[in-house]
Amino acid sequence: MNQDKSSPTGNFHFIGICGTAMGAVAGAMKRAGYGVTGSDSNVYPPMSTYLESEGIEIANGFAADNIPRDADVIVVGNAISRGNPEAEETLRRKLLYTSLPEILKQHFLRGRRNLVVTGTHGKTTTTALLTWILKNAGRDPSYLIGGIPKNFDGGANFTDSDFVVLEGDEYDTAFFDKRSKFLHYLPEVAILGNIEFDHADIYDNLDQILLTFHRLLRVVPDNGCIFANGDDPNCLNVVEDSPSPVVTVGIAQGCDVRLTDIEYSAAGSSFRLGGERFSVPMDGEFNVRNAAMAICVARFSGLTDDEIRAGLESFEGIARRQEVRGEVRGVVVIDDFGHHPTAILQAAEALKRRYAEGRLWAVFEPRSNTTRRAIFQQDLVEALAAADGAIVAAVPDPEKVDESDRLDSVKLVADVNAKGTEAYFENGVDAIIDRLKSIVKSGDAIVVFSNGGFDGIHGKLLERL
Repeated sequence: MNQDKSSPTGNFHFIGICGTAMGAVAGAMKRAGYGVTGSDSNVYPPMSTYLESEGIEIANGFAADNIPRDADVIVVGNAISRGNPEAEETLRRKLLYTSLPEILKQHFLRGRRNLVVTGTHGKTTTTALLTWILKNAGRDPSYLIGGIPKNFDGGANFTDSDFVVLEGDEYDTAFFDKRSKFLHYLPEVAILGNIEFDHADIYDNLDQILLTFHRLLRVVPDNGCIFANGDDPNCLNVVEDSPSPVVTVGIAQGCDVRLTDIEYSAAGSSFRLGGERFSVPMDGEFNVRNAAMAICVARFSGLTDDEIRAGLESFEGIARRQEVRGEVRGVVVIDDFGHHPTAILQAAEALKRRYAEGRLWAVFEPRSNTTRRAIFQQDLVEALAAADGAIVAAVPDPEKVDESDRLDSVKLVADVNAKGTEAYFENGVDAIIDRLKSIVKSGDAIVVFSNGGFDGIHGKLLERL
């Protein structure tokens, strides 16, 4: 796990433990023998059930008394800010506190071959796919995945392998460290899947996001490699003056490794990469691109194409990424983490192709720090209009965003209707379900786009339909 092979000691308390990365690392440290406790204000499956299965005690809500008296290190999640009762107690007691990325660097990453997957979209899928390719080929990598991959028991595991696969987030590290998380990850390889504006709560514009990706490339060593989306102008911008080797991957003629002959079927997608044929049981061009990046890094890591094919074809996907939650009376209910207009658009296009016999209804909760803002007001119109029908929920906790900067859900619905796509605004899960019950038919599919629990809408839909 780290350079010190002695038995691990110490008690770690995670503030914000139900974040996907926080929970995954907490579980890994618990399995390694450390004492682990944690707390969060949003305790819901699948992360809550995962942590419970690891034997980790979770406090529901934040309070100074949640911090055990024998806590040695406080790990502060990046969603935690000043004013949080546990953050304030940590500072008052002058406890040793750190961020999750620093815990990773100190305990898991030094001296390893760290393969870091970045980009606005597709990070979780690409990270899980690359990890599974290595695992299936007997390389037994350590990994940190910001979700629950179906080929694994959890989102993180740390082994004696030289390889560590990490989902690299450009979001800031903690309230006391405003650098991007991925700058802590000691990358040998960096994947740049795509770069768009996101995280409007911490970045003012695209230039600031490009700057943090420039900084990431400054810490890739000269014996490493950067694999960049050769069809994305922002990725090409970032790698233009890279001090480390760069390989561009994409459809364009000028790419170093080209994607060609892409085909879709009920079984998934197939394509050629550098002339070799591969297939993956996932839909959509975006997933073909995710797979292409994973293949390139697996090749760089020494795997054969046959080993890579075996991993691709046995990949089972990620919870909450186009995940079918159930079917009732011929209506399929799908869960998707999509919370950026591009991700929603691409998922809708892929799902419409898969469920072509009926209509695709998109249910969208504008919950992320970016989508609750007006910055994507028009982009969301184009994304939701790609479905056959759309239902938009109210912005959760609207007081967190000034009204002048807040997404207008009612206007969004009106604009989607103006594009020719049937759309409704409904305030609350019960109202959304009532609306769907009155309009869906056998053969239709409902995809729920949210990066939160959305008041258990998936199970309620299946029950009430």
